Amino acid sequence: MKFCPKCKQLMRPDRAAEVWRCTSCGTTVPLGEGVAVVRTTATHRPMEVVETKIATLPKTQEVCPRCGNGEAYWVLRQTRGSDEPETRIFECTKCGHKWRDYQ
Repeated sequence: MKFCPKCKQLMRPDRAAEVWRCTSCGTTVPLGEGVAVVRTTATHRPMEVVETKIATLPKTQEVCPRCGNGEAYWVLRQTRGSDEPETRIFECTKCGHKWRDYQ
């Protein structure tokens, strides 16, 4: 998805003209701009993508049922009716396993 630099509205790809075209003001930007490039190895297979996870969620002392790690990130979500309590969702800081705790 790309947004217009002038009016900040959604732009759509126009493959025939090879540009991004604004749905509101008609501004165009070349298709290559704003597109991620995947580098490949000599065998033309995609290289391994390494993601770094920034720990912005709160942590708590909770034992992971999969690996036994004693620390997990947590969030509260309203998964049921508004008159029901929230659901606590945990994610292990070590293995990334997710599980729920219904209160």
